Amino acid sequence: MAEITSPTPEEAFEVLLAGNRRFVAGAPEHPNQDATRRTEIAPGQRPFAVLFGCSDSRLAAEIIFDRGLGDLFVVRTAGHVMGAEVLGSIEYGVDVLDCPLVLVLGHDSCGAVGAACAAVEDGMAPAGYIRDVVERVTPSVLAARAAGRVQADEILAEHIRHTVDLLLDRSRVLAERVDAGRAAVVGLCYRLADGSAQVVAARGLDVTAGSAS
Repeated sequence: MAEITSPTPEEAFEVLLAGNRRFVAGAPEHPNQDATRRTEIAPGQRPFAVLFGCSDSRLAAEIIFDRGLGDLFVVRTAGHVMGAEVLGSIEYGVDVLDCPLVLVLGHDSCGAVGAACAAVEDGMAPAGYIRDVVERVTPSVLAARAAGRVQADEILAEHIRHTVDLLLDRSRVLAERVDAGRAAVVGLCYRLADGSAQVVAARGLDVTAGSAS
């Protein structure tokens, strides 16, 4: 499917999952990546999903979901941590561009999550603005440990869920759209080795955890 027009949250999610399955299988179609598409969207964009993910170089959204130009409105920070600029960018994608789906994309072996775990264990935080990133991940690490979840994948899943909840707590625009059934927020964990994306949280969409790939 090269293009979808005014999709529901469910339709947008299924298109992305199909793309991820093609990527995992080594059979990408590379839709919307030619000169025709470039010319077509030059006057304006109409992406069908907002992707808020970690900045890790191995998490190139259009590649791992096998999409192209104009499909995804991408916002990325280390450890997918949020500030006002991030929230404003996501709200722009949802409210102005009318994207029906927001994906929160984390991944295994995340450096930001690892740094936060190390800071909790030894009390030493990194210098400079990296410290700000680590401090924003730390609440997820503490919450996971308080619940007895100490494995790396459990802590990561907690951080993804925390990010999803934080988005809806802080953004009235997004929360109202989800409540009205006009948008959904889904948290995914990407596995670096096999390229698959697994669901760990969903709001506004009936998705079974772990069923993405």
